[in-house]
Amino acid sequence: MITLTGFADEISPDLEVQLDVLASVGISHLELRGVWGKNVLQLTDEEAAAVKARLGERGFRVSSIGSPIGKINITDAFEPHLNDFRRAIALAKLFEAPYIRIFSFFIPEGEDPAGYREEVLSRMMQLARLAEQEDVVLLHENEKEIYGDNGERCLEILQACDSPNLRGAFDPANFVQCGVRPMSEAYPLVSPFIEYIHIKDALMESGKVVPAGEGDGELRELIGTLKQRGYAGFMSLEPHLSAAETFQGFSGPELFVAAVDALKKLLAEADIEWN
Repeated sequence: MITLTGFADEISPDLEVQLDVLASVGISHLELRGVWGKNVLQLTDEEAAAVKARLGERGFRVSSIGSPIGKINITDAFEPHLNDFRRAIALAKLFEAPYIRIFSFFIPEGEDPAGYREEVLSRMMQLARLAEQEDVVLLHENEKEIYGDNGERCLEILQACDSPNLRGAFDPANFVQCGVRPMSEAYPLVSPFIEYIHIKDALMESGKVVPAGEGDGELRELIGTLKQRGYAGFMSLEPHLSAAETFQGFSGPELFVAAVDALKKLLAEADIEWN
């Protein structure tokens, strides 16, 4: 059975509104990225404890810490970022979250990613080794403009680190925005490492994010393939839908619900149960 979760800060910065909307669509998990206008890593110990208490009171659990780890330039200093990573680990333990979402560093615009291969792999290996020591599981998300933006480089990272504590979060829309066809090009390469699914779709021609099943993210093929392999993990809604053409990182309650409905429709078509 699939477990639905989502980036609740796309609904609202207010925790109660986030939980109200999730509850209204039958979702009892969230990917904790932001609350009260603050990134999860910026929460004080007191704020984090208050969030945890409220989640417990309302029957919610955290599927993943939606951290920004690895979303810095590869040329930026790494040691300060390791401090942020240690904070992410502490929060994962506090919230009993099984995963921490990470990235593989922005490459300078116009430059060949191959020139930064060794530094990227060195940093990713350090993160993976720390994750092993702390017994947490990292999810590398494919993302445009970072080193791991296509299937080949995602595979390179995952193979080089060779760690059960570094797995893949598969994001179809992000592949589309890099000109990569998710299922025909990326999935065959990284499928052995996939342990988490981000649900958003996009149009190849413009990169515009659209509800699941309405773009070129091959969501029906993905869901069908996951059913065949018996996938029973998380599907995390990261709709990035917005009425404003200039910004697609915030959806609001109505568009978030529309994104949930689109995913549920695809799951129903495939005869997949969810909770």
